Amino acid sequence: MDGNETNKLVKGALLLTLAGLISKILSAGYRIPLQNMTGDLGFYIYQQVYPILGITMVLALYGFPSAISKMTVELKADGKGLSFQQFYVPIFSILILVNGGVFLFLYLNAGSLAAWVGDASLESTYQYASFAFLLIPFSALLRGVFQGNYMMKPTAYSQVSEQLIRVSIIIAAAWIITMQGKDIYIIGQVAVLASVLGAVTAVIILAVFFIKKKPTVMAKRNYLIPWTYYVRTLLIFGIIASLNHMVLLVIQFSDTFTLIPSLMEYGLMQQDAMQAKGIFDRGQPLIQLGTVLGSSFALALVPTLSRRKLELDPNAIYLYIERALTFSFYLAVGATIGLIVIFPQVNVLLFQDDSGTVSLQVLVIAVLLSSIAITAASILQGLGYIKRTAGFIVIACFIKWTANQMLVPIWGITGGAIATVISLLILCVIVLVELKRKLPRLDYKRQIKWQALMIASGGMVIYLYIIQYATTYVTISSRLELLVYVMFAVITGAFIYIFLLLRFKAYTEVELSMLPFAGFFIRIHKGRNIHD
Repeated sequence: MDGNETNKLVKGALLLTLAGLISKILSAGYRIPLQNMTGDLGFYIYQQVYPILGITMVLALYGFPSAISKMTVELKADGKGLSFQQFYVPIFSILILVNGGVFLFLYLNAGSLAAWVGDASLESTYQYASFAFLLIPFSALLRGVFQGNYMMKPTAYSQVSEQLIRVSIIIAAAWIITMQGKDIYIIGQVAVLASVLGAVTAVIILAVFFIKKKPTVMAKRNYLIPWTYYVRTLLIFGIIASLNHMVLLVIQFSDTFTLIPSLMEYGLMQQDAMQAKGIFDRGQPLIQLGTVLGSSFALALVPTLSRRKLELDPNAIYLYIERALTFSFYLAVGATIGLIVIFPQVNVLLFQDDSGTVSLQVLVIAVLLSSIAITAASILQGLGYIKRTAGFIVIACFIKWTANQMLVPIWGITGGAIATVISLLILCVIVLVELKRKLPRLDYKRQIKWQALMIASGGMVIYLYIIQYATTYVTISSRLELLVYVMFAVITGAFIYIFLLLRFKAYTEVELSMLPFAGFFIRIHKGRNIHD
């Protein structure tokens, strides 16, 4: 790869990272107004179909495009072309057969699936959801070819546009359903329609780029269509690449199939179990947003890592990985502890009442664990250990599924929260142990300044409890006033946490010099007046 292609790849990777961050924030953020308009029952219905829709999005955005991108690069390097006859048609045919098979299976077994999750009323919603798989071949093929040619703009633009369309339709439909008092189960069907229309939008954008760029390459010589290579790469590499982006999704997938039956075993009637599942699902957007914050450095890290770079400059790569883990750890600890302390107010602010606060405070621990696990897993993926990372995620899914069935009948949604924490804790330990095994000189624990972390965390907690106590003498009579209070607590609490981390030397000057506004942070680090 020449210097020009390397620059294109790095810039493209950064663009995809930004698009991914925007999409994840949109995906987490819209669920709050959705719950506000449709209530916990409507939110439960949406969350019961979301894992299936999430799987289609991951397959279309990460899984199959990664496999197709890999084949594109390898075929071009081997002097083979990307002609319609030898590349596009065979790849598209395989994708149609695979996703068409999933469509038929899901459509024909929607009734059994609805009975399995404990809600027969979801049968039609699952039937509609099956159609989303039919659009995967179109978007995945085009994205994969563009990425294999180091053209990242089409993927980034289509990803953000797809999410915007999907979110807008869901929010608009939720408002109409609420205002007109329609059947609440319609929200699940609308969520499917929104995902399909978002995917259609993405395909149109990708098609426009395809017509404009024409990323077809004639072969230097004729060659037999390598069907076995195509099928193996798409199914094995594509699915494995998908799993590596499903850490939080597989947890929700387990909840979809086990939580309602387990809650009914706990003693709740079906309607109450649905309501409880909706309350439990309040934690999902907060976990997603917290994890985006905590693992943001990992998202930027992956494209820069490779085994070849590790061999060329091991000291730099080791240091880079240690800093990424340390940054993620500090951010995730602060976000987790702060959110646990102010969660009673956050629950009322975002979801209108304080139902399930204790259970959700337990669930918030997932922010810390998922941030560390995703960061470590991303590093392993960047170094080429993709299959074993996917295997670790499957193990976490199995543990979550089993723990739900064991703990929810005993402790209700609190048991579900504990099951999530246990599964992510085990995933976290496994990936960190594997990272240490593959990089024996890695010493991320040495990089963490534990005294500074304890002082910063303790200082933030004391401050948050003081302002909570102070507000007991003030009447907060509206959500607007509560919003002002929560935003003040979040911003000032975060400032105190970061200030104490800097003042007690959690970071070195070299690390701070890599950040925006480095001069400001370095002055605090040195204990100087910020106006010096």
